[in-house]
Amino acid sequence: MITKPRADQSAAWLLLLHQLPAKPAYARVKLWRRLQALGAVAVKNAVYALPAGPQAQEDFEWVLKEIGEVGGEGLIVEARLVDGLTDHAARALFNSVREADYRALAREIQKIGPDPAPAQVARFRTEIDRIAAIDFFGANGREDVEGRLIALAGPDPTSANGIPALVRKTGQVWVTRRNVHVDRIGSAWLIRRFIDPEASFKFVPAKGYRPQKGELRFDMFDAEFTHEGDRCTFEVLLQRSGRNDALIAISQIVHDIDLRDGKFARAEAAGIAAVIDGLANADLSDAERVDQGAVVFDNLYMLFNRRRHR
Repeated sequence: MITKPRADQSAAWLLLLHQLPAKPAYARVKLWRRLQALGAVAVKNAVYALPAGPQAQEDFEWVLKEIGEVGGEGLIVEARLVDGLTDHAARALFNSVREADYRALAREIQKIGPDPAPAQVARFRTEIDRIAAIDFFGANGREDVEGRLIALAGPDPTSANGIPALVRKTGQVWVTRRNVHVDRIGSAWLIRRFIDPEASFKFVPAKGYRPQKGELRFDMFDAEFTHEGDRCTFEVLLQRSGRNDALIAISQIVHDIDLRDGKFARAEAAGIAAVIDGLANADLSDAERVDQGAVVFDNLYMLFNRRRHR
């Protein structure tokens, strides 16, 4: 998850500083691959950066745990760049890596002849989605690989309006972290109201949970649906659902509260934030927070629908 800075502010970054023992030798390679998968970039020797945000912090905390397990040491620092490396230069580092990823994938797609195997197309689609999930600043190249894949195999048959289908059956078990707040409360409402009316929810610890077969996770580490770039989980779910109605306004409110970046400057955000904080501070279970939060989001949806049809 990424928090974009306002125009008059410097960006916040998370830095992972680490030191690994000489042995086991594979630990260094494993760590490098892990950080690559998260989209982190090296800004100094043994110093990796991600744009600051709860998801980035959770990702780095997992890495820090893995470092400790092989006898290494590390720490996570939230920082603002003051001198030596500007925010613009840091973003350029991220973009250069993602652009290289897109170019490499474009070359792979170009090598495939007509009538590609379905497995090849599926692999390319998965790889595009993987790169896009860590393309924090909109690097050049995604449009090119998307176009090449469509030219090769046609539009994605599992998509509606180019958006991957969310679920293939109702009554799924949806898993998220305990102590739900605005993004998870809103996402649970969105799932049950518009995506999977028979959904049930499971609330688990933030770390160490191993999903059972058939479960779908949201707004948590390694989840099927979680923050992507500067979009919160509600926005990701909404985009993939293909809806374009009053829910857009609600997604902007959830974004402003969750990421606290003022991107949409929704006037309603402060009031909704106060209500959600009230639920979070009350003696309520996570299921009760979701149920009571659903009333808030139902009313918001009716409000914005009425405005649209005036």
